[in-house]
Amino acid sequence: MNALPDRDRSLAGPAETATALVVVTPMVQAGQAADSAAAANVFVRYRQRLGKATRDRHAADLACFTDYLYLAGIEAGELLLDPLAWAGMSWGLVAGFIEWQLQQGYAIGSVNVRLSTVKLYCQLALQAEVLDDGAYARIKVVKGIRHKAGVAIDKERTTTRRSTKKAESLVLTRDQVQRLKQQPVTPQGCRDALLMCLLLDHGLRCGEVVGLQVEHLDLQAGTLRFYREKVDLEQTHRLSPATHRAARAYLAVAGAPGSGQLLRGSRKNSELWGGMDKRAVNKRVALLGAAVGVPRLSPHDCRHTWATIAVRNGSDLKRVQDGGGWKSPHMPLRYAQRAEIANEGIRLDDQGEIPW
Repeated sequence: MNALPDRDRSLAGPAETATALVVVTPMVQAGQAADSAAAANVFVRYRQRLGKATRDRHAADLACFTDYLYLAGIEAGELLLDPLAWAGMSWGLVAGFIEWQLQQGYAIGSVNVRLSTVKLYCQLALQAEVLDDGAYARIKVVKGIRHKAGVAIDKERTTTRRSTKKAESLVLTRDQVQRLKQQPVTPQGCRDALLMCLLLDHGLRCGEVVGLQVEHLDLQAGTLRFYREKVDLEQTHRLSPATHRAARAYLAVAGAPGSGQLLRGSRKNSELWGGMDKRAVNKRVALLGAAVGVPRLSPHDCRHTWATIAVRNGSDLKRVQDGGGWKSPHMPLRYAQRAEIANEGIRLDDQGEIPW
């Protein structure tokens, strides 16, 4: 039998191709190079699509995972950016991460979130062909801790919450809210009054407050236009009367910004300067809270208060969802505390019975 030309080898039968040589064409070479480049960039491309808050959380989660591996005698590579750092990852290591966190006293919610992050990056490693299907399939079935099991675990642990966050957010009283919004008439005091109004009357997140620019305020129209990075959404709020007054007073004081970042930092002598970052906002809110008898007050507590009061006062849930910048109606319900009387506000007939 005559030998087949190279271009016809793919058409030959099994007997004819048994000894055929593999032909490496330019297309094959280009495809292999493209696959290698794409695999190396899987993590980078994925992270480019994330918001800053999510990227920061993933970095913190994987830093904790790296600590666990180091204590287990494993020198991990750059888990956040390098797919090859995940080579050899197994379900036993992932499952062991859960147990290690429980021993360290981390909150059940934090344990579950970190597990989700680790599994997500294992999936990316699979896409980059660093993990094989079998290894990923076993990692995928590692489950987090359900609520009922978490309660039982916490009863047996001496340390049940290793975190700087409070176990539960608080809801401020009407008097506390008013006192926080009423600050001295100084450059620093006017800035503080506007800060607290933005947090308490509009439910803005800490990062959203930091990102506000003077140009976002329209005092004539009484509106605030701003960007919610966490949900990639631009919104306009109608200023509450207190926020409107505070904004006018703040922009009228000496040293107030004419453009650029809205909330400026302040020195001990009350002069305004620079700009406030998240750390400065958290620190200032905690200080103002302590002054009205609320220790460790945070911007999140103010947002929690805003959502809770809105729901308790009968606001439409869809309106609360939109006003708070949530993508799901389940989120505002998580922030709204349960009423002391569970069926408070349920409308039946005048006697509270079903009108048959």
